[in-house]
Amino acid sequence: MDVKSFDKSKLPSRHTTVGPARAPHRSYLYAVGLSAEEINQPLVGVASCWNEAAPCNISLMRQAQVVKKGVAAARGTPREFCTITVTDGIAMGHQGMKASLVSRDVIADSVELTMRGHCYDAIVGLAGCDKSLPGMMMAMVRLNVPSIFIYGGSILPGSFRGRQITVQDVFEAVGQHSVGAMSDEDLLEIEQVACPSAGSCGAQFTANTMATVAEAIGLALPYSCGAPAPYEIRDRFCYASGEKVMELIARNIRPRDIVTRRALENAAAVVAATGGSTNAALHLPAIAHECGIEFDLFDVAEIFRKTPYIADLKPGGRYVAKDMFEAGGIPLLMKTMLEHGYLHGDCMTVTGRTIAENMEYVRWNEQQDVVRPADKPITATGGVVGLRGNLAPEGAIVKVAGMTNQKFSGTARCFDSEEACFEAVSQRDYKEGDVIVIRYEGPKGGPGMREMLATTAAIYGQGMGDKVALITDGRFSGATRGFCIGHVGPEAAEGGPIGLLRDGDIIEIDAVAGTLNVKLTDEELKARAADWRPRESDYASGVLWKYAQTVGSARYGAVTHPGGAKEKHCYADI
Repeated sequence: MDVKSFDKSKLPSRHTTVGPARAPHRSYLYAVGLSAEEINQPLVGVASCWNEAAPCNISLMRQAQVVKKGVAAARGTPREFCTITVTDGIAMGHQGMKASLVSRDVIADSVELTMRGHCYDAIVGLAGCDKSLPGMMMAMVRLNVPSIFIYGGSILPGSFRGRQITVQDVFEAVGQHSVGAMSDEDLLEIEQVACPSAGSCGAQFTANTMATVAEAIGLALPYSCGAPAPYEIRDRFCYASGEKVMELIARNIRPRDIVTRRALENAAAVVAATGGSTNAALHLPAIAHECGIEFDLFDVAEIFRKTPYIADLKPGGRYVAKDMFEAGGIPLLMKTMLEHGYLHGDCMTVTGRTIAENMEYVRWNEQQDVVRPADKPITATGGVVGLRGNLAPEGAIVKVAGMTNQKFSGTARCFDSEEACFEAVSQRDYKEGDVIVIRYEGPKGGPGMREMLATTAAIYGQGMGDKVALITDGRFSGATRGFCIGHVGPEAAEGGPIGLLRDGDIIEIDAVAGTLNVKLTDEELKARAADWRPRESDYASGVLWKYAQTVGSARYGAVTHPGGAKEKHCYADI
């Protein structure tokens, strides 16, 4: 692409590279090895969530180098930078999980600040672990400069005595170990073989759910989000993304041209179709919020309600992300959904073409059974369901993929933190028929809205996964299975009904009808509310305190600023 096709007078980098007054700014660019020609080209931020914390992000820096080659080949000047990531698998089950959701917004904020401060003209963003994917996409639509998202790829499955496993199996092994069903030696063996390569958790947990979203919403190149991290084909996607972002600059195609209301509906549909993580019901409203689009938990749940579950993926099914990629990838899934009316084909994507145009040459693969045809689903309704009732006036969410019984009624067993609940579960201090309640773990109350995988996996490992239910104003990992309901709102810290529950209250859950109720009258709830008093947080300083001051309801994505609807200008137009 000829550099002359770019008009610097309309790009943000003119503020740092054009005219006599910018001589000091250019001197810094010469100091890092750029030529005059490179300085005069569009400056493309290549943002990576690389770190050495876990396999999720360890390959991102290498992939970023390939992106930079693609940008340079198309006559752009790549500028690499990194942002943070909190790896949920390591943060899980202790106070570190309070940092997870907070990191999503810190990622978006830090990418925004780097782009603003240096006036980059476009961004290619690479992400691996759970919150880094929505965080990066939130930054893209907030900045609204030409953008392409790259998923670092999934991990390969482990093998335990001939059985394909993921890290979910290790969490559940802890529960088996606690009841004597697994020896110390077996637990050691399974932990050593579960994660055999670089890449994010291999099943349809949050990372792969949001990677599927990235293709469906149009911010990632087709097929790019399905290839596992160790596969060399990833380099082709990374190089192509670097080239393609330069075309987006030339054509002035921006993220908000792509992420529309209909694109968000497409994203919600693929979550339901794959039995994806309930966390998508938090992240899609947050991405919408950055665009100034109203799209809350109930909007997401409505799409879930009418979308069939067709991808037989773990944790509810049999396969992992590698298997779906080899069967035909995310486009195979999207093709059958489009053909049967579950996707909007007219939505623009980063290819410069619509979803329907991208799918034109995708052919159905009869030799695979990972993805069913959309008219022959595993179940007729989505793998994720929204709930509402007197216990959740602002909604709640549950994953039903793989569940046979979608109704439950039982007595409340209340805990005011995950630690208290995990201790009781570890001691088997609960019984069949209980509805375990974990509260004061919401966005404000946590603060940080922790995931409860350690507890739910222990319950499942003890063989009680289908004998109890669990509800929380916190979140669940995409690896969670069983009757586990999260995002209950309003949260306990805001005086929501979940904070008014007492041991022995009867809770009724109906995922078919979409209801979550406690058998109390309005008058009884009002009387309890009159006696309720806010709890004092343990966090009176630092980033968790700061987050608690600004974060909103899970219904709207637990966002921390007014969003696109309130902005007076966006960065792309400075």
